Amino acid sequence: MNEIQVGNAPCSWGTLEFDGLAGHRISYQQMLDELVETGYTGTELGDWGFMPTDPARLRWEVAGRRLPMLGAFVQMAFKNPEACADGLARVLKVAGLLQAAFPDQDPRPFIILADDNVTVPERTLNAGRVSPDLGLSAAEWRTFAGGVQEVARRVREETGLPVVFHHHSAGYVETPAEIDCFLDLTDPALVSLVFDTGHYVFGCGSNGGASDGDVVPALVRYAERIKYVHFKDCQPQVAARSRREGWDYLRDLKEGIFCELGQGCVDFPGVHDWLTRRNYQGFVLVEQDLLPGMGTPRESALRNRQYLRSIGF
Repeated sequence: MNEIQVGNAPCSWGTLEFDGLAGHRISYQQMLDELVETGYTGTELGDWGFMPTDPARLRWEVAGRRLPMLGAFVQMAFKNPEACADGLARVLKVAGLLQAAFPDQDPRPFIILADDNVTVPERTLNAGRVSPDLGLSAAEWRTFAGGVQEVARRVREETGLPVVFHHHSAGYVETPAEIDCFLDLTDPALVSLVFDTGHYVFGCGSNGGASDGDVVPALVRYAERIKYVHFKDCQPQVAARSRREGWDYLRDLKEGIFCELGQGCVDFPGVHDWLTRRNYQGFVLVEQDLLPGMGTPRESALRNRQYLRSIGF
């Protein structure tokens, strides 16, 4: 029996985490109902305040629909030491909510750390085509990785929740080389990796790597650090045009860089085979990043689930 389960995230319903994207958003109740109706069996928290922040109410809304809470995505400017205090407080607030709302859930929800994506102009402008000169210096890498480790240590000490890090377009951990550096500088006992298929493909740029959608070599490379997987497809024609015309990351999203599953270039059948061989028994989470008011979330969620069923999920 295939033990891999499939969840979906609020961002697939247009609830992205970037500043300046306020617009019409559906209620969390509608999102959760549609998620269940389209065949998914787990979810994440979404932006702070999208779902209830009272533990009892959050538990009632999520567990009442027979869904586990898989985790919460929290951005933080790890490059900037002066931002660490506020960032740590936000992370611990989210972790405390999940710990209080789901104290007996097994497995425990993940705290999903990420850089403060889409806040550094040159990284936002060059997402999908990052060159080495746009990266962190050696000293900045030490600060960044040290900050992640300290936050992970505090989360573990205060809530017991596991921590994974999310590589992401328009942040300082985007390219394969940057993921390698991050993992080299962090302790596997404190920080694991959530591997995002679409962000990895887009972050490879146009020069080899997984730009053709073959992410299996990366899964093999990072196997011992991967504890969670996000499913996102990447539309190669949109990626090529973005690079050719110099779009920024928000334009990429508007143009549909992360398309419905099976409509881009990510080799999801190969991912399925690899996960099966690894005896992966956790969740994979669909994230089709939509801006507020963009697309047809319920219909896309249904087609994405149908596609995954067709290849064995």
